[in-house]
Amino acid sequence: MADEEPVDQKKYLEEGCKPKCVKQLRAYEACVKRIEGDESGHKHCTGQYFDYWACIDKCVSSLP
Repeated sequence: MADEEPVDQKKYLEEGCKPKCVKQLRAYEACVKRIEGDESGHKHCTGQYFDYWACIDKCVSSLP
């Protein structure tokens, strides 16, 4: 048993939390669609991206 590769539980926990963060995901996807084709490089969706992952992180951290 000591020779087995450890399994990272983080991705499984995050997958379980994604349904709770649909609102933030939709906001991020809407932003990405809105800025599609922006050639200037000034528009970005960093805030929405971080909001989504903050929701996931908060959910994961509250799990037992």
